Amino acid sequence: MKKIGLVLIAMIALAGCSKPTQKSLTLFTWAEMFPQEILEGFEKETGISINYVNFDYDETMLTRLEAAGGGDYDLIIADDYIIETAIAGGLVQKLDKSRLTGYGNINPLYQGPFYDPNDEYTVPYGAGVQTIVYDPSQVIISIRGYADLWDSSLRNRIGIIDNYRVIDGLALKVLGKSYNTNDLADIQAAGSRLLSLAPNIRLIRDDNLQDELISGEIAAAVMYTGQVTMAKLERPDLSIVFPREGIGFGIMGAFIPSKAPNAEAAYAFLNYIMDPRRGAQCFEFLGYYSTFAASDAYISPGLKEFLTLPAGFSTNMEMIQNINPETDEEHERIWTAFKAAAGR
Repeated sequence: MKKIGLVLIAMIALAGCSKPTQKSLTLFTWAEMFPQEILEGFEKETGISINYVNFDYDETMLTRLEAAGGGDYDLIIADDYIIETAIAGGLVQKLDKSRLTGYGNINPLYQGPFYDPNDEYTVPYGAGVQTIVYDPSQVIISIRGYADLWDSSLRNRIGIIDNYRVIDGLALKVLGKSYNTNDLADIQAAGSRLLSLAPNIRLIRDDNLQDELISGEIAAAVMYTGQVTMAKLERPDLSIVFPREGIGFGIMGAFIPSKAPNAEAAYAFLNYIMDPRRGAQCFEFLGYYSTFAASDAYISPGLKEFLTLPAGFSTNMEMIQNINPETDEEHERIWTAFKAAAGR
């Protein structure tokens, strides 16, 4: 899940991971995950300094965590599927929930996920879905689901995120299949279906895709929740569609590595952000769904519709999970062919 903050923050990341002191927290995650006021407030209140280290992709994080043998970092926030791999590799320690005073603030909707079914290792921090957003002044059809993106009126007018499991997956959903199927025949059928979408694709990009929708360069897009939030705040006239075929759903999770040098600081930081008011401040900045139910009441009215999941949607969502290597290779082959057909 790509992370995009609602405002820019001053970088406090160090180029590498320096040796922590007893009063430091080495936080390893994407850039722009927290408001500067939260980071500074934590340091002032606790006396614990933050060494904020960034990664670009989940796989980069895992490689560095494996090289460190589960050490070096005190708290990591990453995507669901990679956390499953880290837990299986013995790189994550079980949480001592007695040390998490705000644990009861977590929304049960985001508990018990596939990567941590017994809620032993992680605290959810933000969730999102892939949605369609379009400019009704430029689109002549009524878009209700993924299948509508194939309409010829949208030729060279759609932007999509650069995520092969999400985009291959939307073709699977159009065919009535699971995002996580390991049936190669189903995936190949979805690949053939996806190729016919290529003429409608103008942009394939992860970063700031919403800018092109806001400016009018594209008429419709499949985007991450954070991008949708920013687009709607800038252009309230845009229409959001939760695809009728089903919604891809993801959770970011915070975990303490197995050999964290300062786990005490990690617990302190988790307790700090799980405070209801501070949590609301974090999610307003992050632009993803609030995973702390106690924070929902403190989210600004103008942002609440973007940061809290609509009622009833949990029955029409499917989390994108790890699949077997052969299946994943087929997805990558299909994605390469699709991008070539789209001229990207």
